[in-house]
Amino acid sequence: MAIINACFSSNHFAIIHLLLLFFYVSSCLDIIKICLADANVLCLDADREGLFAFKTSLTDPSGRLASWVGEDCCTWNGIKCNNQTGHVTKLELRNPYWLVNGGVGDREAYKRSCLGGKINPSLLHLNQLNYLDISFNDFEGAPIPDFFGQLQNLRYLNLSFASFSGEIPNQLGNLSGLQYLDLYADSYSNSGTLELSTQNLKWLSGLSSLKHLNLGYVKLDGVGADWLQTVNMLPSLVELRLHWCQLQGLPLSLPSINFTSLSVLDLSENSFNAFPQWLFNLTSLTKLYLRWDFFNNHIPGEFANLELLEVLDLSNNLELGGQIPGIFGNLSRLRILDLSANNLIGDIQEFLGGFSGKPNNLFFLDLSSNSLVGELPESLGNLKNLQYLFLSGNSFWGSIPSSIGSLSSLWKLDLSYNMMNGTIPESFGQLSKLVDANLMQNSWEGILNEAHLINLRRLESIRLTTQPTRSLVFNVSYKWVPPFMLKSIQLENCLVGPPFPLWLQLQTELTFVVLRKVGISDTIPGDWFSKLSSQISYLVLSNNEIKGNLPHELEFPNLRGIDLSSNRFEGPFPQWSINTSELYLQDNSFSGPLPENIGVLMPRLQRLYLSWNHLNSRIPSSMCDMLDLQVLSLRSNKFSGELPNCWHQSQMLWAIDISNNTLSGHLPISFGYLRSLSVLMLSNNNLDGEIPSSLQNCTGLTSIDLGGNKFSGTLPPWIEDNKLASLFMLRLQSNLLSGNIPQRLCNLRNLHILDLSHNMFSGCIPRCIGNLSALVHGKNSEVFERLIYVAIKGRDPEYRSIIAIVDSIDLSWNNLTGGIPDEVSSLSALHILNLSHNYLAGPIPPSLSSLTSLTRLNLSYNNLAGRIPPLPKFVDPSIFEGNPSLCGAPLPNKCPRSSTFRKTNF
Repeated sequence: MAIINACFSSNHFAIIHLLLLFFYVSSCLDIIKICLADANVLCLDADREGLFAFKTSLTDPSGRLASWVGEDCCTWNGIKCNNQTGHVTKLELRNPYWLVNGGVGDREAYKRSCLGGKINPSLLHLNQLNYLDISFNDFEGAPIPDFFGQLQNLRYLNLSFASFSGEIPNQLGNLSGLQYLDLYADSYSNSGTLELSTQNLKWLSGLSSLKHLNLGYVKLDGVGADWLQTVNMLPSLVELRLHWCQLQGLPLSLPSINFTSLSVLDLSENSFNAFPQWLFNLTSLTKLYLRWDFFNNHIPGEFANLELLEVLDLSNNLELGGQIPGIFGNLSRLRILDLSANNLIGDIQEFLGGFSGKPNNLFFLDLSSNSLVGELPESLGNLKNLQYLFLSGNSFWGSIPSSIGSLSSLWKLDLSYNMMNGTIPESFGQLSKLVDANLMQNSWEGILNEAHLINLRRLESIRLTTQPTRSLVFNVSYKWVPPFMLKSIQLENCLVGPPFPLWLQLQTELTFVVLRKVGISDTIPGDWFSKLSSQISYLVLSNNEIKGNLPHELEFPNLRGIDLSSNRFEGPFPQWSINTSELYLQDNSFSGPLPENIGVLMPRLQRLYLSWNHLNSRIPSSMCDMLDLQVLSLRSNKFSGELPNCWHQSQMLWAIDISNNTLSGHLPISFGYLRSLSVLMLSNNNLDGEIPSSLQNCTGLTSIDLGGNKFSGTLPPWIEDNKLASLFMLRLQSNLLSGNIPQRLCNLRNLHILDLSHNMFSGCIPRCIGNLSALVHGKNSEVFERLIYVAIKGRDPEYRSIIAIVDSIDLSWNNLTGGIPDEVSSLSALHILNLSHNYLAGPIPPSLSSLTSLTRLNLSYNNLAGRIPPLPKFVDPSIFEGNPSLCGAPLPNKCPRSSTFRKTNF
């Protein structure tokens, strides 16, 4: 029995163990089945059909929805499903190719990647959808669909940058579970021409769970004064962005504050005035953006209440004035402070003093474009965590404080456009993390040695300019090897030469180079120049004494502008293959002809300056193929032959200056096809024939200078009529023109310079000369002067000689008869009047005494008679020489008692 009981007991336990093992395995199998079932769950038919219909209504030029085929929509791109039920819960169709910084990037690639077309209501089949993102697409001004308000399970809705327009549907207020709503309306694809708006914000009251609201660029100018009270009823709101919403006023008070959990507030670019008191009760704020809001008065001290603030942007308020208070040092979490483009005044002693002895996390500080003054204090070194420091566009003076070396984390420094007139300390060289230093447009002095630069291992960009009257010297040994490899350098009026220093030759990664007036009188190292040619985008070596020949053939695939002017380069014009838009080689000693295929070598050239060289031969006709050419300046060379006659209306040429050469032949008729032509200067050549009538098609002409040629015939009638309403300068001196000065010349109401001297004009000076209204009022000449300056672009004396005769009339050395019209006295802005060497007769009009602006007058060598009226500014008797019948002061011959002022009609 004992044996049987023992056997029974043993079998009993074995059976129990088997049973337990069976149940354990069964449980595992059930779990595995459940896991396998979850892994293989398919999307529901209704959801799939809804998505198919949605896709059919869309345009998809890049095929982003190509994966939307087959039975299982849960595997399609942009789709997420619930693993248990198979319901589609997430639809994420944000354009993966989106532009940055307001639309910078490849717009064509962006456009191709955009979804568009119509949004099908079949989305309502996705009744468990909680996440919808179709941002950065292009729905071309379609309204936001009303049916979005029926997607009751939505928690996230992002329609930003998708080119919706019209009224925001109030039905969105039905989405009571919505936590994230982004309707930012600025569109990359339509350049902001579409408009999304709403007449009230009451629909927001239904979004009781909302945490994030972005209505940037949505037009809210019609929402009324109580708009903020509606927003205030959203107790869960953490982030509110109302950037550029055309809001006209910010309520100064609220009955109570409900959105106290608000962490991010952006009200930038609206029209507010005063800071409201309730703002400083939002003590949970970490980021506050109030730029371009027209706030005035001072920065309130109550900002100190916002102790959690990390970002504060008060830039571009223009009228925000006063000194910067010291309260910001109390905000220990503040990381970004932007106070740029305001009207802040005084020094920054108090501001920086607020950080003294306190821990701070400030890494971005922008105080640029204000009216701040004084020396930069040593307390600047208190901001030891600064990475970005922008102080440009103020009136700081003195030296950089030595404490600058304490800013060991500094990455970017901008002190440009100030009045800094001191030195740069050696501690500047301790900024081992500095990448970008902009110290241009100041009046620096002193010496920069190796200690100033030795630890700048990360430096990539340096801009340092001073005034020509100051002395700033780079005193480093010729063989010094710098620790940095620059990508951008701009040095002006600093002494770097005479030799081309080795430290510059070692900078082989440069893409932007400006070395203007730095005292280099060496040749350009050939290896350095050729290494840069493959990558350089902008190269300026002007106003030095650099000599030698340029490499004859090089390719510059990325070059956009090159300026080698005012040096001593010689040899032939370089036959470079470049896509640059600007080429400045004026004021050198280049010689020989221009390449006949210059239009092929430089097809995108917009501005070509070759004046003051020794270039010769003919002007190549391939210039007519340069469709982008705007300015052609070939002044003071040795070009000969006839001008090309192949110009056509598709060209953009607006300025031609080929003065002081030896051109011959007629003026090309095809100049008349250059409808954009504004400045035409061909003086001092050997051109002949009549001035062609085709120029009347160039109705935008402002300056014509054809003096010093052999043009003949009469003054063209088209010059005199209203076709050249903007004509500022007409210089035809020293030609062979004849005939009368026509009455219609007086129609040129913008004429400030008239020079017809040294011709064979005859007849009377027209009495209507007093109608030249620009010489009556003397205004609006700056724009025209600027056009001439751009056309000449070179030695100042050439430009100044023209500007010196603004508001002048010179009719000297002709065959004019009759008297001086009394109407000349109407030209109250006239500075220069030269009527000498003619056959004018009769008295000098007494009314000339009223021309108080007159600084030069010449009436010599005529037949004028009678008493000289009082002209106190002109006491030099030579201006009356050759008129033996004139009498009275300042001439020695006295007038008889019977001599009176006589007015004679001619």
